[in-house]
Amino acid sequence: MARRKKFQKIYRYQCSITEEEFKTTKEASNPEELMSIKAWYELHPEEDDRPESIKKQLEEQ
Repeated sequence: MARRKKFQKIYRYQCSITEEEFKTTKEASNPEELMSIKAWYELHPEEDDRPESIKKQLEEQ
């Protein structure tokens, strides 16, 4: 007998800064304060610990 997958609720949110849309499987307690990773790095460039190769790749895009 085939087993069915459990239904997983997906929540869609929009970044308050970049207007980028993203999905999560958990409900956010403060969705109006959510921001994307890209926006966070723009606000905190001193804490950008990504490798140089990734930074260059993102600049090209």
